[in-house]
Amino acid sequence: MPIPADGYPLTAAVSPRVQVIETTDSTNADVVAHVTAAPDEWPHLSLLLTTDQRAGRGRLDRSWTTPPGTALAVSVVVRVGGIPMASRGWIPLVAGAAMVRAIAAQVRGTGHSATLKWPNDVLLDGGKVCGILAEAVPGHPDAVVIGSGVNTRMSRSDLPVETATSFEALGLVAEEDRLLADYLSALAEHLDALTAARGSAAAAGVLAEVEALCSTLGSDVAVSLPDGEVLRGRAQRIDDDGRLVVLQDSEYESVVSAGDVVHVR
Repeated sequence: MPIPADGYPLTAAVSPRVQVIETTDSTNADVVAHVTAAPDEWPHLSLLLTTDQRAGRGRLDRSWTTPPGTALAVSVVVRVGGIPMASRGWIPLVAGAAMVRAIAAQVRGTGHSATLKWPNDVLLDGGKVCGILAEAVPGHPDAVVIGSGVNTRMSRSDLPVETATSFEALGLVAEEDRLLADYLSALAEHLDALTAARGSAAAAGVLAEVEALCSTLGSDVAVSLPDGEVLRGRAQRIDDDGRLVVLQDSEYESVVSAGDVVHVR
């Protein structure tokens, strides 16, 4: 998938800096380094993108590679000084919600559906089409880099696991420029709402939107926790801090702040 000759004009209308590179190991690592070295050159919603990322990183320090030209890797700088530190756990969740909105716009009217799997995986027809990783920039506490990897032209045979999918595997074509522009617009909207509400996701309307998009809620789930324990139950809701509330044995609730979720049904 070559980089389009006309660039990304719709994205550039939203972002103050759109830097496109042929290949890299990790767009997140690159942007963290750029912001550290020259913070003034990377204002809010600046981004770096490629269609050939060789050593992408995910949650829990996982890494993966994709065949060149089959996925869109993009990392966005967000400036979040107006959001209280205690509320910044919502940043990856709203990034996931923003990407769901952008992908849903791509497939509107096709019979396909995009949803959110807590905390921030994007599903297309139930398969993972996009993963998201948010990380703070060392020495710049109000700067966060949000990386996303969207499976665009990945063939079914190239999908890394059975639970993954791509636009191409579903017979769809992604309009990348529109996808990125919609994602950035929705992301900015959510972050502005959190800022205006002084970090209250409920008052900002962010909690309600994330819950509305989240197919995890109402599902029976198995949650692999960081300590190796597996928690099983019914996902009930998302609390004010963005944590997943799981009802176990139809009797008591457990609150999950981090973990890998599998939808059992």
